[in-house]
Amino acid sequence: MRSPSHLVTLLLLVCPATVLAQTDPQTASLGRRLKQGPEPEHRVQAARLLGESEDPEALPLLCAGLEDPAAEVRAAAAGGLEKLGELGGLPCLEARKDEPDAAARAALASALGRLRQLKARPPKVYVLLNEVKDTTGTLPPELVKATEARMRRKLTQEGAWLAPEKEAEAVAKGVLRKHKLQGYRLTAEIRPGPSGGLKLVVMCTRYPGKVQLLGTIEVQASDAEPYELLWALAPEAVTETLATFKGK
Repeated sequence: MRSPSHLVTLLLLVCPATVLAQTDPQTASLGRRLKQGPEPEHRVQAARLLGESEDPEALPLLCAGLEDPAAEVRAAAAGGLEKLGELGGLPCLEARKDEPDAAARAALASALGRLRQLKARPPKVYVLLNEVKDTTGTLPPELVKATEARMRRKLTQEGAWLAPEKEAEAVAKGVLRKHKLQGYRLTAEIRPGPSGGLKLVVMCTRYPGKVQLLGTIEVQASDAEPYELLWALAPEAVTETLATFKGK
């Protein structure tokens, strides 16, 4: 049985980077190919790979792909948004309601259906995720923000509703009552790992109201570049946090 003091250590023996999800430079490279690829087939391939990347940063790149002059690229971009599963893709898909090509229109409809289905799922938990902090002082700000984005993505995949920042306490309590949910506030910090890697520490408290600490989860990894380490740690930390504290 897990306890609030449960400590999880993720010893990541990293294989070549291709085993992991796309790294940020690769996502940027695919975005450039989707925008500037000389042939439609190059841009189609980029859209498909972005959809498979599990990278939240692929969302605006795929949305931009919906404006491509080639219908097959627009269809691939819609398919990529469906595969990516980011609810932020709904507005850009809905904005393409006048798509003239039948195949691209069908891809748009399929993606819209999938994302609307995800949005309509009954919530399992209500979570306020605070801004992720870097206590190492060595990481680029964009990497810290990417870590936070991946945590938000994993929370959504796990069925969490994300509370907005500066939400009024009465509003939050109303959400909990209406949907019969538990509310949690997660505060995450990136810290140096004991073996030269990185550690992601998540403190879980009640939400809303007066701070009531439920416990802390720690996951750590080493033997890879910081981006690869945090890519693995962000979803692992969310999984372990929800498994440990959900229902408490």
